[in-house]
Amino acid sequence: MDALQPAPVRQALASHKVSTNKRYSRKNRAFRRQGEWFFVPEPTMVVDRKLVLCNEPLRRGAGKPHLVEQLYRTGGETVYVSSKHPNGLLPAEYKRLLKSDPSAARWGWRMMRRDMGVYARGAVSHADHATITLPFWHRVMMNTETQSRTMANVAFLD
Repeated sequence: MDALQPAPVRQALASHKVSTNKRYSRKNRAFRRQGEWFFVPEPTMVVDRKLVLCNEPLRRGAGKPHLVEQLYRTGGETVYVSSKHPNGLLPAEYKRLLKSDPSAARWGWRMMRRDMGVYARGAVSHADHATITLPFWHRVMMNTETQSRTMANVAFLD
């Protein structure tokens, strides 16, 4: 269970002095959890209302999405994604590929952002889980199962 908690979640557990018997619960002072997602409180966070997305899906891959009432994204890096490069190429990698193989321009590329900061507020629902309510902004983090060697070729894209 410890191995599935991202470092910021473990840091929040330590800073909030969450007892050993509550560190794996779905709700404690350090986080809320729904499925593979951790929500770490950021009670003083203020965001630009114009950048808040409503009823936004949150998904790890092709599975059923969690639906978030209010979602805010920040930062990350631009990548170019196609079926042949599902985890994305950085702009310099993309340009090198097009230079070496001009036919790659027809691979149905989409520009996306990788490794963004994601924050949620309001109701978070999913068909397989009880709905949770986040009364203020929470940082969203996926559990670390994708960081295992067997998941080395999986990326969280948006």
